[in-house]
Amino acid sequence: MTAPLFTGACEPATDRTVVGENLSLPLFRTLSGVLAGHPYLKVVVDRAANTWHLLDTAAHPFHVNYIATRVLGMELAELDATLDAFNASVYADPARRFLLGVLSLHTDEDAEGRERTFLVLETTEADTMNGELLQFFYAFVRQRVDGRLPVLLKPANHGQEEELATIGEQRLPRILSHELFGSRVRTPLNPGEAVGRLRFFRTDEEYAAAAGELGWADIVAMPCLPDDVPRTAGFLNTAPITPLSHTNVLASGWGIPNAIVRDLEQLVEKDDLNGAWVRYQVREDEISLERLDREPALRAPAWHQQRIRLEPPLLEDAPVLSLHRLRGADRDRYGTKAANLGELHHVLDSRTADLTAFYGRPRPPRDDLYGHLAARLGLDAPSMPQLRSRAAEFVSATVGAPDGVALPFALQQHFLASSPAIQQGIGKLKMALELDAIDALDPICLQLQQLIRHTPVPESVIRQIGQAFAAPPGEHVRLVVRSSSNAEDLPGFSAAGVYDSVTTVHGTGELLDAVRQVWASLVSPRSVRLRHQVGISLDDTYMGVIIQEYVPASLGGVLVTCDPTRRADFRNVYLNCSPGSPERVVEGSVLPQQYLYNTVEGGGRTVALGSWGDDLPATTRARLADLSLTGRLLQSHFSEADVDRPLDIEWLMTERGDFRLVQIRPYAL
Repeated sequence: MTAPLFTGACEPATDRTVVGENLSLPLFRTLSGVLAGHPYLKVVVDRAANTWHLLDTAAHPFHVNYIATRVLGMELAELDATLDAFNASVYADPARRFLLGVLSLHTDEDAEGRERTFLVLETTEADTMNGELLQFFYAFVRQRVDGRLPVLLKPANHGQEEELATIGEQRLPRILSHELFGSRVRTPLNPGEAVGRLRFFRTDEEYAAAAGELGWADIVAMPCLPDDVPRTAGFLNTAPITPLSHTNVLASGWGIPNAIVRDLEQLVEKDDLNGAWVRYQVREDEISLERLDREPALRAPAWHQQRIRLEPPLLEDAPVLSLHRLRGADRDRYGTKAANLGELHHVLDSRTADLTAFYGRPRPPRDDLYGHLAARLGLDAPSMPQLRSRAAEFVSATVGAPDGVALPFALQQHFLASSPAIQQGIGKLKMALELDAIDALDPICLQLQQLIRHTPVPESVIRQIGQAFAAPPGEHVRLVVRSSSNAEDLPGFSAAGVYDSVTTVHGTGELLDAVRQVWASLVSPRSVRLRHQVGISLDDTYMGVIIQEYVPASLGGVLVTCDPTRRADFRNVYLNCSPGSPERVVEGSVLPQQYLYNTVEGGGRTVALGSWGDDLPATTRARLADLSLTGRLLQSHFSEADVDRPLDIEWLMTERGDFRLVQIRPYAL
């Protein structure tokens, strides 16, 4: 039967929701909406009434609102006042009356290459259905769907995957998330819209031959964009990459669209798009390329007029300090990365920081999420002091901060001032920038970099670096040398991957070479161009250095305390990892394993298996859930005034199974 009309101010007057009917493909298309490019339909199974409800997507965006108002006769205000308890009754109660899910429509090819249409049934990610309920839910739906349509169950989280592990696939046909979406033809990475000229390169060699010609109005497309891609109107990848790659972090920071379009070559050939002017749009549920009839009249983008002003750094003689002696305010002497690692030491050691602020922000209709945080931390109705204390204890028990030392800006300045040749090279570079002589930049920068790399380090500088170590690093000791500039992690200028880090340093001799390489990266052609485009003066730009002892890792990666492809999602943390160091993830040398972890209701799910083909053990995934919650809690401290501003955290798991955070910075959104 058809549900009665509803004429509330927030919903359409026509409501095509049906109750008790079998589902055919035409009915599905009548009621469905579109999410992530796939038609979908919300369903509610009422076990008490032995029936189900097929919701009109346009009229009912939320399962719980429909159940409360249409089935139980509640007012929305009453639901809002008891929302968390109501959610628990439909998502977590083993004896629940209602089973909530989504049916989505997909197509693929069978073994003979014929197109196959099928439905996928899944619950929300926070649902805790056990194996028995999952079997009941699937059987109930399967009996009421057109028998010609295959129906597969997709577990919504790792808990459901473990429940299904003991149930045969013949009894409960299934498909895992990475199996369903791992071969997606089009995947949004960074939403946005651009009008520009499409430049499609099939190989790295083709790109290298044309890279010098690329301008702000170009949309660059190739299998995998290199880390040194210039700032253009848009990016397109034809091969899978992670949303946490350097190129996508740059796309996010620059506010330009980026997506994976595996069938781009066919589109280019079909519509003759290479070199054509196109309108390129990336949304959460759609990616489109529209050829334009003529070259548009384009104005230079806003960032051409952007002028980022840096706070003047403190260049008085500052000592080489251990990281644990730094605080966040020291970024004006040691750079952002070093200061943030020092601040991390402080948070872990003092345990006095309030790490709960993210959960205190109202998320209508909730006043706060403190109850959810308490549940994640295993507390029952704690006081605020107890909750804050437990959050600090949890973070300190889950992660550690790296040991190491930080070289101040002043040390770099002493080195640069020691060489008249370097000073002359800096003067030439400044003159070229003042004259906006862009074509002359590359040779000047490259020559200056060579000078910096090969100029002897003054004894006074060597002595200060050596004093930071109890004993000179032996040849068998491996070090990691990282950049820490004041011209990065800025609003409008993330600089992800722009400056150098050196991860294979042995002994004092290689250490000095690595330090000079990091200093030299401040005047690389790419870094100079990118800063010049946003008005950052060379006079205001300085480089500190972090020196750490290398820690062997069994697993490493990056997490950001948001879902990069769904900006409105405040629940999830996106985590990437691969065996070994985090650098393999951010450099894009491997396709990592990818996970989403819900830091509100709990639970996680596997997004992609990457280059490895196997998922991590359940015990390791559970530990990654703790790491993700830790990242969310640290966000409350490091995001300063805006607790919704996400963090970008590089991490590793040591061979002993401990987590170490090696970098922490704002994630560009």
